[in-house]
Amino acid sequence: MDDFVTVIMAAGKGTRMKSDLPKVLHTINGRPLIHYVIDLANQAHSSKIILIIGHKKELVEETCRDMGVEFVVQNPQLGTGHAVQMTEPLLKDYDGNVLVLSGDVPLLTVQTVNMLVESHRKDGAVATLLTSELDDPSGYGRIIRDDRDFVRKIVEDKDASPAEAGVHEINVGIYIFQSAPLFAALKQVKNDNAQGEYYLPDVISIFISEGKKVKAVKTPNFDETRGINTVEQLKTAETILKNRS
Repeated sequence: MDDFVTVIMAAGKGTRMKSDLPKVLHTINGRPLIHYVIDLANQAHSSKIILIIGHKKELVEETCRDMGVEFVVQNPQLGTGHAVQMTEPLLKDYDGNVLVLSGDVPLLTVQTVNMLVESHRKDGAVATLLTSELDDPSGYGRIIRDDRDFVRKIVEDKDASPAEAGVHEINVGIYIFQSAPLFAALKQVKNDNAQGEYYLPDVISIFISEGKKVKAVKTPNFDETRGINTVEQLKTAETILKNRS
């Protein structure tokens, strides 16, 4: 099965934007962040696009109604794993791959998405994640690879040994999964963490513990993978986009 569907996380409030507007509706060059991400999924020939909405969902629906997307509501919002789980009813008969994007990452290019999808297909991995390298990776989950270049684990910054902390390859939160294993693993994710939330990266740990192949693909350009959490980051992204055109 060669096609893929795209799931876009767009439920968040964006508290640090100092505005009550849903984060994905803040604009860059006059367009909402979410429109850039939907355009990207279309350019990559996604066969279906599902938006996971929550905070002020009517506004997000209104802004994206004419873009050929489907909507699913995450309420309450219990983390990224829970968000993706909300899409299962729309994908219950689907047997392809599921690309997971964030609605607040407007700088990602179609070349990078195509590279991620192609690598995933070629290697027959159950999951493939996008990574990048940072000179200072502190605060990010590190990618630890095995001797065959598959992912052995993702270790959070606070849990990293000195050797692991010296790894500069980080998880940027963009993934493609085989559909059936994804939803099976999501049912096993626990919320025994400080936030009481269900985290999507936990499915990677489940796959690895089951001996399944997890692949990582590195983008040479960290800027592409920047999420927008503050007004300053919004301005930075706007500058990057202007310099591209």
